Amino acid sequence: QLVEAGGGLVQPGGSLRLSCATSGGTLDYGVVSWFRQRPGKGRERVTCMRPSDGFTTYADSVKGRFTISRDNAKNTVYLQMNNLKPEDTAVYYCAARRQLVCTTDWGNHYYRGQGTQVTVSS
Repeated sequence: QLVEAGGGLVQPGGSLRLSCATSGGTLDYGVVSWFRQRPGKGRERVTCMRPSDGFTTYADSVKGRFTISRDNAKNTVYLQMNNLKPEDTAVYYCAARRQLVCTTDWGNHYYRGQGTQVTVSS
């Protein structure tokens, strides 16, 4: 089970940190990803991490602004979002799969959170 927290309203240029608490532990999963669904758009993968070795990958739209990290002792994965833009407004989802390969396919993530709303607006 995955549970997200940390969403909210922030002004452009601001920061937020999302958290994804895992029931079994981050190392129970092959990869953990953050997806988002912007208004009127499909779900897109923002970033993916392989907790076992720290491998990460990012969408071009967030590269240099977002950082995924994990605290294995706390069984939690984080998404630090800096320099937020109005186009980052979306529902953000944590998702995971047992396989060790990152994929952009939401359907291939068996474990999914319920999402947390992030709104970037002045």
